[in-house]
Amino acid sequence: MLTEKIFAFAHVADQFVLWILVLLSIISLGMILERFFALRKVSSQSDKVRTRIRSALQSNSVDEFESIARDPDSIEGRSAGYALRHMKDAGSRGLEEVFNTFALTERADLEKFLGFLATVGSNAPYIGLLGTVLGIMKAFNDLAQASEAGQQTVMAGISLALVATAAGLFVAIPAVIFYNYYSRKLKRIFQSLESVKEMGLAYAKKKGL
Repeated sequence: MLTEKIFAFAHVADQFVLWILVLLSIISLGMILERFFALRKVSSQSDKVRTRIRSALQSNSVDEFESIARDPDSIEGRSAGYALRHMKDAGSRGLEEVFNTFALTERADLEKFLGFLATVGSNAPYIGLLGTVLGIMKAFNDLAQASEAGQQTVMAGISLALVATAAGLFVAIPAVIFYNYYSRKLKRIFQSLESVKEMGLAYAKKKGL
């Protein structure tokens, strides 16, 4: 019968679900660490550029754009460098599109692995819940097949089944926390990039390009 096949599957699949969660946990941890070191460097450089932009605005000196363009280590510096070369060749025509294209190109690299972390954070609890349901099915099926089994046997099986739910949350919570953390960092980086873009447009107008 189909029911018997489902119970037979439950006897094996509950442990399989746990191994899936362990694997997801290891992969997520690797991605979290990779993004931490990658974005820490970009974010630190972005903060420095943001400070320079703020000082330039206070002193009403859009010529600081040229100085930013000479900084190839920051994402803002590279965008300003590309824009400055474009201005020398074609003036301000198409300048905004150059900035936008650069931002779109960099976004793919900066958002690397974030989609996976979001997926894990959303679905790991459900995977854990599936493991718990399968474990509970296994516990009650063992009780039905073993007449000498008592309440203690059932409770032991259920407690083991609940491990899957805990494992799912253990995998999901860090993924969600770091996804949100990195998303906020990226928002600040792209806001800084947008500031450089506006400064570049102001610089082009001042120079009459």
